[in-house]
Amino acid sequence: MADEDYNDMDMGYEDEPLEPEIEEGVEEDVEKDDNEEIGGEAIETEDKEEEPSKERPRKTSKYMTKYERARILGTRALQISMNAPVMVELEGETDPLEIAMKELRERKIPFTIRRYLPDGSYEDWGVDELIVEDSWKRQVGGD
Repeated sequence: MADEDYNDMDMGYEDEPLEPEIEEGVEEDVEKDDNEEIGGEAIETEDKEEEPSKERPRKTSKYMTKYERARILGTRALQISMNAPVMVELEGETDPLEIAMKELRERKIPFTIRRYLPDGSYEDWGVDELIVEDSWKRQVGGD
């Protein structure tokens, strides 16, 4: 097709909305841009005090699942590999995954796990609150 053929084609944009025209003699109110109220009473806002979070009894287990452990270690190892501050003393470790495992063993990972429940609610657990099974410690030469 030639360039002239494109100009003749209907692209479906015939009914584009037109820009509103400004009538002559109508002045815009430029001086009222300071959020001044135009008559009426002041709007009252409710002062909502933050309710202290009530510690409800938790429904989920206090044990960290292998899926939570995998995600935490992977995420933390990625952060460490991108020069995030390390929360434990290094003793010659250079592998980010080994460093993440050491942080998890010492409960120094600053993450919160959100567990969703079937009713749509959720529970937040800190990594330091969860119990990690001993079986994985053998893999990394733990206690």
